[in-house]
Amino acid sequence: MYKVLFSSISKKFVMALAGLFLILFLPVHLIINFMLLKNDPGPFNKAAHFMATFPIVKIIEILLIGAILVHVFYGIFLQIQNWLARPVGYVSGSKSETSFFSKFMIWTGASVLTFLILHFFNFYFIKLGFVDGNPEDFYSVAHGLFKIPAYNYIYLVCFGILGFHLFHAFSSAFQTLGLNHRIWTPVVKVFAWIYAIAIPAGFAIISITLWQFR
Repeated sequence: MYKVLFSSISKKFVMALAGLFLILFLPVHLIINFMLLKNDPGPFNKAAHFMATFPIVKIIEILLIGAILVHVFYGIFLQIQNWLARPVGYVSGSKSETSFFSKFMIWTGASVLTFLILHFFNFYFIKLGFVDGNPEDFYSVAHGLFKIPAYNYIYLVCFGILGFHLFHAFSSAFQTLGLNHRIWTPVVKVFAWIYAIAIPAGFAIISITLWQFR
């Protein structure tokens, strides 16, 4: 039983499920963030208040944080396993069958995790009372942050890196879950490209608009 639960295949399966859960959350987060472009802070603050207080959302929030922790832990664990399994680099002239995106997943993931920690510090920890700020006015908190050039640089770079991470994560998750199909697999890859471009682009539009035009 232990071998089944903690085998590399099981870890990849659980990691894929956690990753897909996170992928489903991002469009919801983006839609709410577009409310920051309104001159009226009411809609965004109401949405933020609803997300912070509605019981079902609070359960989803716990699941989301759990999914992040599982995804990060298994990602690091599997990468270390891969490094230990191949302690010596490839012989010159030999080629790895690993895709370009797959080779850098650990590093793109680390960049995204760094941003998540920053994001939690600026918003989630305010809600918990660990950091000073008004949890009933995240609209002003967000607008204040987007007026800081360094924050925007970090934000845009991290979401650019997130695009690379999302493309490989989306397609590899379906492969790990055994959903390969000669017709649907190419469709999934096209959708992965669209998703990996559209989601970071949406967040970038919000960042640039609030930074440069508000």
